[in-house]
Amino acid sequence: MTATDWLAVAQRLQALAQVGLAYAPNAFDADRYQEVHALSLQLMASLTDEPVAKLNTLFANEAGYATPKVDVRAVLFRGTEEILMVQEKIDQNRWTLPGGWADVGYTPFEVAMKEAWEETGLETQAVRLLALLDKKRHPHPPQPWYVYKAFVLCEITGGSLQADTPETAGVRWVQRAELRHLPLSTDRVTLSQLEQMLDFAQNPDLPTLCD
Repeated sequence: MTATDWLAVAQRLQALAQVGLAYAPNAFDADRYQEVHALSLQLMASLTDEPVAKLNTLFANEAGYATPKVDVRAVLFRGTEEILMVQEKIDQNRWTLPGGWADVGYTPFEVAMKEAWEETGLETQAVRLLALLDKKRHPHPPQPWYVYKAFVLCEITGGSLQADTPETAGVRWVQRAELRHLPLSTDRVTLSQLEQMLDFAQNPDLPTLCD
């Protein structure tokens, strides 16, 4: 088994432990699920280089039935060869699509528009879902969370590009030919995903991608 396979095992163990702790019928079962939870964090730590204490803090607020986290990315095109990208401050100014975790109380389209506004200064209208991907099926670096990624096509309706925001250090239109030479924030987006998105710019009638 690869490290990715073992990480999937650790994530599944953590999810089972979380569900078990939420619905454990007695103290004996709760103790067992707590041990499974602790073992899953130890395994995650060895695979992600994150300390167990940090992982324990990350999962401390997770309770009830375990479900994937959702990352929403706004996709904006200019013509058929350019896509709007931002530099992520938290990841050494590497490049990604505007976006982030889905917020409770917002629809997926609303999240995409909100993230586009906050990270680029542009007002947008969400048009369609381009892709819903399972993060583990793509070449992202390992992380503790099990994540679905939603890519939402947005059209500009107003605003102006902001070079600096609380989360981003830059924003610009990037041509397809440049993508291979950009330092990407691969935790957030991969080269293959960007190329797939630009395929929609050239052929808007492509069907939605779903893993």
